Amino acid sequence: MTTETSALDFKSATLYAVRVLLQRADTIELIAALQKRMADAGAFFENEPVVIDASRLEDLVDWPALIKALQDQRLPVIGVVAQGANLKAAQACGLTLIDLSTSSVSKSSETRQTASMTEPVIAYRPDPAPFATPVATVPEIIDSPEAAPTLVVRGPLRSGQRVYARNCDLIVMGVVSQGAEVIADGNIHIYGPLRGKAMAGAHGNTSARIFTTGLDAELVAIAGVYRVIDKKLTADLYQRPAMVSLDKDVLSMAPLEQ
Repeated sequence: MTTETSALDFKSATLYAVRVLLQRADTIELIAALQKRMADAGAFFENEPVVIDASRLEDLVDWPALIKALQDQRLPVIGVVAQGANLKAAQACGLTLIDLSTSSVSKSSETRQTASMTEPVIAYRPDPAPFATPVATVPEIIDSPEAAPTLVVRGPLRSGQRVYARNCDLIVMGVVSQGAEVIADGNIHIYGPLRGKAMAGAHGNTSARIFTTGLDAELVAIAGVYRVIDKKLTADLYQRPAMVSLDKDVLSMAPLEQ
C-alpha cells in the first residue's frame, strides 16, 4: 500500500509584528517622521512585519506612498487597522484587515507610551495579538520548570539571533552579541555583556527591568519606550553591571553597585 504525502499542509503559526500607529494623515509629515524614527532606532526595526494602524484617522491616507515609504525602510507591511474610506483604500492596495481587539495592551498603557513620545506622527508598538509570538531559533534554550515562569538561555546569543520570552522573564547566561535581540514580556536578566538590543515589558509592563553584568547595548527599551545608545556611556555604566528601568516615561540606567 502506497501512502502519498500531500504537497502542502496547513499549520498554525504566529508572528511577531510591529504596529505603526498613525497620528495624522499628512504624507510628507508621515514620511519625515518615519525616516527620523528609523534613523533613531538604527536597525532595530529592519525587516520587522508591520501592521499600519490608522484607526484614529478620519482624513484619507495616501496608502501607496506610505506603503512604499515603509518598504523602502525595509519594513514589510502585512496588514492594516482602519475603517471607512481608509480601510477600503488600504484593501485596494492589497492590505488585509487585522483585528487587534484582543490586544493585552491596556488603554492606559497605550496613552502612557504615546505621551512619552510627545504625540509623534508615527508611534511604534510591539503588538501581542494576534501574531506577536516570535519563535526563538536559538538551540541553547532550556525549558524552565513550570513553577518558575522564566525562559533560560544557556550560552551566548550571536548576531542575528533573537529570543522572545512570552508572558515571562528571560535569563541569558552569556553574552548578547551586537546584532542579537532579546525581548521579554517580563524582566530581562543577562549574566554577561549586553552588546545587542534588549526590550523588556514588551506588552506594556512599565515595571519591567533589564539587568546586565556589562552594559554596552545598541538599544534598550521598556514598555515601548526605547533609547538608542549611539554614544559611549559614562564610566560608571560602560561595560559595568547596570539596571535599566522606566521612571515616569523616561528610561533610566543606573549602576547596580548603587
